[in-house]
Formats: sequence, structure tokens, C-alpha cells
Amino acid sequence: MSSGHQIHPPVEQLDQSTHQAHDGADQQHGHSQHPGHSGHGGHTGHRGHQGDTGHAGHGGHGDHVGQFRRLFWVMLLFAVPVVGASGMFADLLGYRLPDLVWVGWISPVLGTVMYVVGGRPFLTGAISELRSRRPGMMLLIGLAITVAFVASWGASLGLLDHQLDFWWELALLIVIMLLGHWIEMRSLARTTSALDSLAALLPDEAERVRAGADGRERIDTVGPDDLEVDDLVIIRPGGAVPADGRIVDGAAELDESMITGESRTVRREVGDPVVAGTVATDSGLRIKITATGEETTLAGIRRLVSDAQNSSSRAQRLADRAAGWLFWFALGAGVITAIVWTVIGLPDEAVIRTITVLVIACPHALGLAIPLVVSIATEQAARAGVLIKDRLALESMRRVDTVLFDKTGTLTKGEPAVTAIATVEGVTENELLKIAAAVESASEHPLARAIVRTAQDRGLELPAVRDFTSAPAVGVDASVEGRRIRVGGPRLLEQVAADELAPAADWHDRGDTVLHVLRDDRVVGAIGMADEIRTESRQAIAALGGQGVQVVMITGDAEPVARSVAGELGIERFYAGVRPEDKSGTVADLQREGRTVAMVGDGVNDAPALARADVGIAIGAGTDVAIASAGVILAGSDPRTVLSVIRLSRASYRKMKQNLWWAAGYNLISVPLAAGVLAPIGFVLPMSVGAILMSLSTVIVALNAQLLRRLTLLTRSGRVPLPRA
Repeated sequence: MSSGHQIHPPVEQLDQSTHQAHDGADQQHGHSQHPGHSGHGGHTGHRGHQGDTGHAGHGGHGDHVGQFRRLFWVMLLFAVPVVGASGMFADLLGYRLPDLVWVGWISPVLGTVMYVVGGRPFLTGAISELRSRRPGMMLLIGLAITVAFVASWGASLGLLDHQLDFWWELALLIVIMLLGHWIEMRSLARTTSALDSLAALLPDEAERVRAGADGRERIDTVGPDDLEVDDLVIIRPGGAVPADGRIVDGAAELDESMITGESRTVRREVGDPVVAGTVATDSGLRIKITATGEETTLAGIRRLVSDAQNSSSRAQRLADRAAGWLFWFALGAGVITAIVWTVIGLPDEAVIRTITVLVIACPHALGLAIPLVVSIATEQAARAGVLIKDRLALESMRRVDTVLFDKTGTLTKGEPAVTAIATVEGVTENELLKIAAAVESASEHPLARAIVRTAQDRGLELPAVRDFTSAPAVGVDASVEGRRIRVGGPRLLEQVAADELAPAADWHDRGDTVLHVLRDDRVVGAIGMADEIRTESRQAIAALGGQGVQVVMITGDAEPVARSVAGELGIERFYAGVRPEDKSGTVADLQREGRTVAMVGDGVNDAPALARADVGIAIGAGTDVAIASAGVILAGSDPRTVLSVIRLSRASYRKMKQNLWWAAGYNLISVPLAAGVLAPIGFVLPMSVGAILMSLSTVIVALNAQLLRRLTLLTRSGRVPLPRA
């Protein structure tokens, strides 16, 4: 991939006019009044598939959260009497247990319940790791609680030395591990399903047209899944397209932003293809279905999202790898301990030392090292308007060297704004804006709303309007103060055989949409409009560049539009005219260059790229599917918050490393001491001291994680402290 900009050719299946800067609908300012419909919001009512259950697997993390939460609280209740009635714990704290027979059975009975019920998730996970021959956290925990359980029963029945009464240690171990995994599952829980969100773009129903027995047309209301290729379907104004098709009657401005990323509506006429999920904003259509179900463009995007999510989920977790190493370390230490103490003629001590080693090796602190940091980091992020959905994404963000920003709705506001006004001699800007806004106030078109909003911002009082009419692809027409005012694009000028104003040519070159204002069929001015750039975008890009992070822009808009925005923001590398499947491919191309890529976007068209990137960051004001496909979500629309994510990632990673080294370091030191490596000089680590050190290491890990709360992220004033290198 070359540096500088690169223009992707359009995909054949979709109309090439989508990527032309000034042809078709980009300049055709035809409006219609449709109560309840307002530009890009026209598809908001089509959410019928939100409750589909076809992707039930996405609820797995939520189930685990509830499982570990319930188990933790129940086992905590059981742990209190188990620990309190443990003879070894009583000796440790120096209190006496009642001299009653049944007291001695409290810990064994309730401890057995805890082992079977509370330990089940870990034992099941241990078996799974054994079968896959990939030892990790679950196997290490399973080994420790099983050894503690067997040894404790041996001590309770008098078969083993009383020093091996580990009931209290077993109870605390299970409770602490359940707490750690509850926190972990909660941080991993997904709040929404990307695949269900994609399905939600389709309408609940479609109006299918068929010929009746008498030769007349019959309109049937069916579900999108019931449509077949070559069916004829009616699309009402403001309605969503239920399946891919081709227009056979009518013409309309289509909002394709959720599929293509194109910020402006696109003119579609007879013979043009239309895509499932897009919205006819102003006029009705009749289309012939060309693809249904899994053959549609929308389904293709869904497959890309699913494949990317599945491939990224196979990454190994840092704590699991550490636990895997500790498993072999503990097992090896246990075997060596048994052999050495047996060889020197102390078989009883060999049993005590070996069991002590295997129990002490259990990762109390390791089980909390990562989940605690992630939990606190997630809380801190939420206060700064950042939602962390995937802790792997949080960890990966520190290594990001390339941020790929989607343009529409991310670097820009995703809605048109007036960028320039030109007038003929004798007409002021405010006068032109006042009469244009008066006519446009009767329209719901996004361009019309932008003109009206600009007039209101200038405090202009709009005159009364009479005899308003709208002509699709031409413009709007009304009587204002006794004079005929018309506002529209090139076709309006063609009708009256008028030339456009000279400045309009420059506006076209930079990708703006141009509307001319006519008074009594004479051109009196022109208004240039473009997708408004966020003021925060400049600060974000400058700050990222200062950190050595390359910023790349990607958009479905045409090359002149992309070039203009990139130039204004100081972005050297950009991709224009990019289709959804190309966006995912662009991320892969950057990764093949050896880059670690964070993708920032807000639309359905961004979902595959968000899922494919090393870190997917969704703008929270965007679509559900973009949010569901990302590992990090920005609750607001401020791109500067990406800097907060980098800062949080680096700080969190430091805490994770510190906690892992402390947790693993405890094991690396205590296990040899428990094994008796210093026995020749008269020191053997007592089990009680080992248990205290074990608990102390857990406390230290917890306190160290709390220090993350000192981190300052995005402030109320919008200031983002720069991350340290």
C-alpha cells in the first residue's frame, strides 16, 4: 500500500454513481414533505428484527456473569463457617473451638459442598484444558483445590498429618477465584449483538406486488424472508429496502450511509441497483428483487463481521499463559519435592511438603491480577465517556501505531452544513440566506435543514411562504414576499437555461454540494454545503501525530470530498470511495505493512473493519452494529477521546505487568521455600506462614490495582492529558 491517498474502485454490484462527486443526487436538491421523516432518520422505525434469537451464542458472557455472581455469594456464606470451624485456622489465630463432635465435621461437610458446587467451573475448565493439552489458570486452580480437598479429608479422617487440614484454605481459594472470575466475566460481557443489529436494519414487512386472477395487481404484506428473486416490491417514501434489487419504476434519493458510508443521499432511478437496508428518503419506488437472504450485501457484511470477531477471539490471555507456566513449575516442584524427601528417608515429610507445595502454588493473587485492573480501568474509562467491551482491545491499544478514522460521523458530524455563500451584485449574503431558508423551511431534506439552521444561527427572521412545491431531482419552489423563489441543483438551472455562479466551480472541485437560488427565474446566489468537520478532529489528529501515531482517513465519499477534508485536517494518507468489504481489506493491508491498527467508525459499513482491526473503536452516537463490533466504544462523538484510550491502555498494562510479576513472584519464591530448599540450613516454610503470605500477596495486588484510579483521562473541559511514550 503506498503512502499518500489511494482511490478504491467501486464494486460492480452497486451503482458507480455512488462514488461520483457531483453527478446524480449529490446535486439534485429535490425534496418532498413527509411528516415524521427527517433525512437520515427515516429508517429508525425499522427495528423489527432486534429481538431475533438466531445468534444466541452472543449471550454466553452474560450467562457466565450471573453464574459466577450467584456462586460467589453462596460460597461466601458457606466459607464463613468452614473457615471459622477449621482447627488449623483456629490455631493460627489463637482461639479454641468448642469441644463438640459435630463441630469437627462442619468444615469437612460444608467444605465438600464448596468443592463440588463452587469448584465445579474450575474443575470443568481443568478437564477441558487437559483434553486440549493446554494447561492454564483453570488447571492450576483445579489441581490446588483437588489436592487441598483430598489432603483435608485425609487429615480429618486421621489418615494424614493434621498439618494437612486445608479446609479453610480450600474455602478461601474457591471464594477468591469465584470473585476474580465474576469480575472477569463482567468485564467481558457484551451488551449488544452485532449480528442482530445488522438484521435490525431490515424492515418488519415488505409489500409484494403480484398479478391476481383477474389480471389486476394484488399487494401482499410479507416478511423479508418470504421474498424471492424476481418478486416486485413497493418501497414507500421513508421506507427501507427489504432485499437487494433493481428499480423498475420511480426515482428517489436513497440514504445509503449505513451501508456505503456516503454522507449524502444518492439519486437512484429506473435501472439502478438498490441495497437491502437503505432508505428511500423522498419518493416511492418499485423494485425487482435480485438477491435475498444470505446473498444480499447486508448478509455479506454480517459474514465479514462474524468471521473477524471469531478470528480475533482466539488470542491467548496473558494471565492464562502465566498460569500455564506456573502449572508446570508447581508440578515439577511437587515431583522434585516428593523424590528428594523420600530419598533422604523422610516419606511422611515428603507427603506433607509435596501437598503443601501444590496448594501454595495456586494463583490466589494471579486470579485477581488482571480482572481487578480491567474492572478499575473500565470504571475509569466510563467516567471519561469510554466503554471498554473487550479487555484484549484495551491491552492492544498501547501498541497502536496507526489510527484509521472513518470520515463520516467520526471526523465530521455526518450532516451537511453551509460552507460558502456567493451572491450577485446588489444582494447580500443575509438577504440570500433569508429567502432560501424561508422556502427550505417547508422541506424535511437534510440540505434544507442545514440552510434553515444557518439562517437561525445568524438570527434572521424568515418571511412567510406561500404555494410551496417540491420537484424531486430539481428543487423547491415557493412565493416569498410576492416573488417566486426557487432553490435547487443543476437541473433547476437547466430548466431556466441559466448559468451557475463562477465560485460554484471551485466548490465542486473540493466536493461540496451546490444549490443555486433563483428569484423570478434569475440566479441571485449560490450556497455551498458539505459534511461539517468537527472542531475536535483537528486537535485529535495533531495530538496523535505528536505521539508518533499515523492518522489515516477512510471514507465512502468521492475523492474530491475526501481530499478536501484530509487537506483541512492535515491528514496525508486517505482512502476514498471505499465499499464496506474494501474497508475491512484496507485494515488487513495496513496490518500486512506491519502496523498495529485501531479503526474508529460509527456506521454499519465500518463494522467489518472495526472487527478486523487490532482495536475497534466505535463512536457511541453511531449505529448499534458498529458499537457491537468494536472492543472500545466512545460514548460521545469527540475523536480526542482516542487519546484517553491510549493513555488508559498504557497505564493499565503497567499495572497488569506489576500485578502479574508480584503474583507470579510470590509463587516463584514461596514454592521452593515450602518444598524445603532451605531445609539444610534449618528453615522450612510453615504452611500457616505460606497461607498468610498468600493472602498478603492478594491484598498487595488489589491495592496496586486501586492506584489506577489516580489516572486523569478526558476532563469536563475536553482536555486530554497526553499519554506517556
